[in-house]
Amino acid sequence: MKNLKFFMNYNNSLHLVTNSPWPICLSLCLFNLLFSVTLLFHKNNLNFNLINLFTMLLILTQWWRDVIRESTFQGMHTKIIIQNMKMGMLFFIISEIMFFLSFFWSFFHSMLSSNIYTGMSWPPLNIEMFNPFNIPLLNSIILISSGVTVTWAHMSMINNDMHNSKMGLFLTVYLGLIFSSLQLFEYKESFFSINDSVYGSLFFLMTGFHGIHVLIGSSFLLICMLRLWNNQFSSNHHFGFESASWYWHFVDVIWLFLYLLVYWWPF
Repeated sequence: MKNLKFFMNYNNSLHLVTNSPWPICLSLCLFNLLFSVTLLFHKNNLNFNLINLFTMLLILTQWWRDVIRESTFQGMHTKIIIQNMKMGMLFFIISEIMFFLSFFWSFFHSMLSSNIYTGMSWPPLNIEMFNPFNIPLLNSIILISSGVTVTWAHMSMINNDMHNSKMGLFLTVYLGLIFSSLQLFEYKESFFSINDSVYGSLFFLMTGFHGIHVLIGSSFLLICMLRLWNNQFSSNHHFGFESASWYWHFVDVIWLFLYLLVYWWPF
């Protein structure tokens, strides 16, 4: 009788999320990460950051495991649920656009209304910019190419060509890692720091947050690649990969604006 009531409660197209400890655990971990970063800035102590990052990785692994089980093995993600998740992902990307828009707004305000603190010029005096036709241009080509490969992987999956889909996903993750490596190399070769006027602060904030988004997107696509190797996607049931590809295209577009407005235009 108990099992009958269980199935009656779930015999509909909607899905009530099961009780999970992972949201509150992740919230506490992120809250603790704030204090760890403070210790890193003031005491140069990296140990608590490493502990928190490792704990966060464990929590995310358990949380994603539960979501994958509900969607792939228990069949709880029906068409209505997937439509709702698509709307949620769309709103999330819009919120991310607003996040970067605030940085672009600040950048344009500082560039178009230079004052004595910037030497009445933009970029400010004594700031040696990066040549936009060196590493930034190469990174642009790499990221645009990764957008092509993730689209190839998506279309191959829709056409039930899982071999080409695996190849496209592997190339996308590989190109994303190359982009992150070149970005790190560029930071090490920089002639200015985040403390050098408003330009240095905005440059490292904008490119740094974009770099974090690239790493997150690469992680999402890596998880999707592992799921694809385990035959957890089909031609009509692959929202996890679809949302990751949306996120990756968003990262591509943000980089194009960064390259044109931060690297090329002031140069």
